[in-house]
Amino acid sequence: MAAVPSPVRQEIPARVWLDPAVRNSLARWDFGQLSKSVRESASLRQEDVAALTGVSQGYLSMLEAGSRRLTNIDKALDFLVGLGVPADLISLPRRLATTPQPTPVPSQDTGESGSAVLLDLGLPWTAGRMVAALHNAVLGESMDRRRFLTLSGTALTVHIHHWGIADPEPLNRAEKGGRITGELIAHLGGTVDQLRHMDASTGSGSLADLARAHLSLVEGMLRHASYDEATGRSLAAIAADTATQLGWFHFDAGRHAAAQQALLGALRAAHASGDPRLGAGALSYLAIQSYSDGDPRDAVGAMQAAREKVRAVNSPSLKAMLLTRQARGHARLSEREACLRALGAAAEFAAEGPSEEDPGWLYWINSGEIAGQAGSCHLDLGEPREAAVKFEAAHASLNPADRRTRALFEARAASAHLRSGESEAGFAAVESVLELAVGVQSPRLHDHLGRTADDLRSFGDGSTARELIERADLLLTQGS
Repeated sequence: MAAVPSPVRQEIPARVWLDPAVRNSLARWDFGQLSKSVRESASLRQEDVAALTGVSQGYLSMLEAGSRRLTNIDKALDFLVGLGVPADLISLPRRLATTPQPTPVPSQDTGESGSAVLLDLGLPWTAGRMVAALHNAVLGESMDRRRFLTLSGTALTVHIHHWGIADPEPLNRAEKGGRITGELIAHLGGTVDQLRHMDASTGSGSLADLARAHLSLVEGMLRHASYDEATGRSLAAIAADTATQLGWFHFDAGRHAAAQQALLGALRAAHASGDPRLGAGALSYLAIQSYSDGDPRDAVGAMQAAREKVRAVNSPSLKAMLLTRQARGHARLSEREACLRALGAAAEFAAEGPSEEDPGWLYWINSGEIAGQAGSCHLDLGEPREAAVKFEAAHASLNPADRRTRALFEARAASAHLRSGESEAGFAAVESVLELAVGVQSPRLHDHLGRTADDLRSFGDGSTARELIERADLLLTQGS
């Protein structure tokens, strides 16, 4: 009996998205009308749209008739993705029907102490909502996460798109609060720099508590102090930098929901500051979170958006860093050619040397970092020998004081050598990791070390491997 051929997948022509009826239904999130408008404009059948969106034809029929509504946010976004709706046409509603309504808050949705605020995921990106996002970042793990959406896929793409197109509104206050001075601004920025250097050396540890306290201070100033436009933007820049570091500390400690809340707050503060480099920095950490524990496609999309936003900025270091993060996403997706192109472009930018427009917080980008990220890409692509070569190059260029960074790369180098069958080099790298990891408080490093220990076990019950495994297990036990 002949096999029944699978139906040919229909594609929505680009002209459909110019149709006023389609755009109107998108703006109102009327999925029944959207389905009908798309079908009429593209000459499709209900079964065609059902196949694209993953819903049954019966359900789609009821949706178009108005007897059913699509209110689940995940299914709604899947519907939009299935149709291939361009991200710039998607504007998420201010209040989602499936999400509990928050208690009304004063002062432009900035929230009261101890209460979290449900934010509009789309526009407008106001100063008030920026402060509210920072307030949520300060609350971190203590807030009721069931009231918030964890953004991924289309929802994250839309959020990033709005960051890229919205104009910052004036940011100043002439209230009764204390006047912010330039000296205080410098002091606040210096505190963030200290936290950053401490992290690279000893790991996140208790730094999240320090960053949260600092962010709470800056958020309070944005809400209550008196400042002019220039000072307000400087405060927002410090808030963005602090929230980015807080998000990174949360991620390094394995607190992923709190990490995303902090990084989304950082993105809004960066937008209010008017400095696209800060937004690109926040997105780079969202990318790390995406390719490490989420969907690598989100990492690629975030980095493409960030690179577009800083295209006119003369910062080779920033562009090199963004390209390495994009390459990591491609590697996790097994997109080898795209990964290698991104790595090649990153190396070219890095070779240009420093620029006056390079952000100060990007001091850690050097040839060692680029080589180390290239090594991680090759490891993810299943090319351990190439990875080992890159990690060797990274080892010679990294800052000796950055113990956590060096330990992470050494752990990956050990895995690369061991997977290549190079036991002697692998054992030496594990020895180096064990020495560097002492006193470093980083659950993420411990995760890497655990994977390296698993690679060690493939070498059987030899005395050297057994001794290293026992030492690794002891260190992991002490750090748990």
